[in-house]
Formats: sequence, C-alpha cells, structure tokens
Amino acid sequence: QVHLVESGGGLVQAGGSLRLSCAASGLTFRPYAMGWFRQAPGKEREFVAAIIWGGGQTYYTASVKGRFTISRDISKNTMYLQLNSLKPEDTAVYSCAVNLRGCIGSCSHRDDYNYWGQGTQVTVSS
Repeated sequence: QVHLVESGGGLVQAGGSLRLSCAASGLTFRPYAMGWFRQAPGKEREFVAAIIWGGGQTYYTASVKGRFTISRDISKNTMYLQLNSLKPEDTAVYSCAVNLRGCIGSCSHRDDYNYWGQGTQVTVSS
C-alpha cells in the first residue's frame, strides 16, 4: 500500500518562506509523476505543481510560478515544495499525490493521481 506523508507546513508572515516535504513509502515501482495540490476553505482543491519523476520536468500553476519550486530526491522517494514570497492567498491545506500510470501534459488534473497524502496546513498572515 502506497503511503504519502507531508510535513513542513506552518504559520508564516507574508513574504516569508516554507519548505514542504512529501515522503512516499510502499512504492513497488517508480512513479511517473508526483504533484502538489492545495485547498483553501470554501474552495475546490487546485493544482499547484508537478514533477515528472524520471526526467525532472516541472510544471506550475500561474499564480505560483517564480515563487514556488518543486523538486525531488529519487533516492529518498521524497518530493519537496519550496514556497517563497508567500502571500495570504497561499493559505491552504497542501497535499501531495503520486501518479503511477502516466499523464498527459502537466499532470495537473486531480484524476491523474492514484494516491494522496493527508495534507499539511500552510497559513500566511498579512
């Protein structure tokens, strides 16, 4: 059974930084991609970023491009999301997910992903 655990969330002032981690266990073969999504109160879960596990290609939603950086450590089966220049509108529960089957383009659809973590809260104060 694949298990994903996020960490690194917290409370930070606007303009600050956080680094989220997502550790995957139970993988019997290499993922095709992993991604980060977020859900703010009263809103739908939205795509934040994705990384193609083998090639390292990265994709971002427009609102975080230039501020967030996704990366991975293949040896540790761990994915990271560096969040810089945080804004109050970045406040959300951030969840990681793994895609095992492959996806088209930026792997930005929730249905592209097979397993999800529980999420970690990021709160940005103004």
